[in-house]
Amino acid sequence: MQALLRSFLRLGVGGHGRVPLALMQCVPFLIGLAVLVIELTPAHFIYTGPFLTAIPALAAVTLGPRGTATAATFALAISVITATYNQAWGSLQVYTNFLALALVSVAGFLTSGAMQARRQRELDQVRRIAVAAQEVVLRPVPARLGSVLAASLCLAAGTGAQVGGDLYEAVQTRYGVRMIVGDVRGKGLAAVRAVAVALGAFREAVHYEDELVEVMNHCAAALRREVAVPGAYDQEVLLEGFVTALIAQVPDGPVVQLVNRGHPPPLLLHQGRVTTLMPISPMPPLGMEDLLTGPPLEAESYTFLPGDRLLLYTDGVIEARNRDSEFFALPEAMEGIRPSSPPPEFLEQLHQALVRHTEGDLADDVAMLLVDRLNGEPEPPSDGAGVGQRPL
Repeated sequence: MQALLRSFLRLGVGGHGRVPLALMQCVPFLIGLAVLVIELTPAHFIYTGPFLTAIPALAAVTLGPRGTATAATFALAISVITATYNQAWGSLQVYTNFLALALVSVAGFLTSGAMQARRQRELDQVRRIAVAAQEVVLRPVPARLGSVLAASLCLAAGTGAQVGGDLYEAVQTRYGVRMIVGDVRGKGLAAVRAVAVALGAFREAVHYEDELVEVMNHCAAALRREVAVPGAYDQEVLLEGFVTALIAQVPDGPVVQLVNRGHPPPLLLHQGRVTTLMPISPMPPLGMEDLLTGPPLEAESYTFLPGDRLLLYTDGVIEARNRDSEFFALPEAMEGIRPSSPPPEFLEQLHQALVRHTEGDLADDVAMLLVDRLNGEPEPPSDGAGVGQRPL
């Protein structure tokens, strides 16, 4: 019976999609209602005992132990009602039905618990593999990079094991500290591949390209080459995929230079007030170069003084909603945090504010990269590329 139901769950309805889980969860209760209708009408001559015993067996497949117990209680209640209505108490058939229902209910409850434990173990294993795969691509950001202090945060949405498409990196170079934050459309292996390609191109180009725009162009060209590889992406990503990206550079002077390709603008915290660094000339995301019109893309400069803080983030932060469908007010949350908090503590407080706002139910992945401008001399650039993630 359970093998048959699992096969049914894998089938598409009319060849399109899968049977909704909610529909399968309703089946045991619909059967119970059908039995009740039969027993309380002139059709009560139909023997409904096997239908009642099937209710906990069906519930064990999709409802878990608690749902199975609820379905068994529901079936028992129907059996009592129908036996009373039909004045069948004392007959061998009634007690046989009760015994069969009790045996199937206990077996279904135990089987459901075992199935749930097995599914949880499998999901935990897949999650561990997904996290390990993502940590290979995104590594912790150093606490000190040249003339800035840095910290990063990455949160996965939901309870599934899908690997997200958020990316970031911070690298100290001879041109200053260069950073990238991006968001690949979609999840899964295709998104991870796009993240790896974009970060690989960024890590290489930041050390050799004088112009920040050329670094972005290298990332775009690498993604175009990857999409052209047969079988690199599934059909959905190939047709509709794109990557929003923001590249920032903090040179020796009191400025920050930005190149933005369709990404949420960074926020600058200066003397307790937050300013949104909106791009002067908005540009489409990577992968949508056909929409590029007008003058060539240029880096835009903004004042970034010692003591200022710059936050780069993905859209999962500002699009996080509460029960009333209100978006998370990121600028107000930044202004409400103690200015002297070190970058890791500052991001942790933002994290807690986000969790409170969404009650722990994130609809999208979240990534944030925070840098503080220092007063002192910058450290010499390191030989290796900078890094990217501290999952919380």
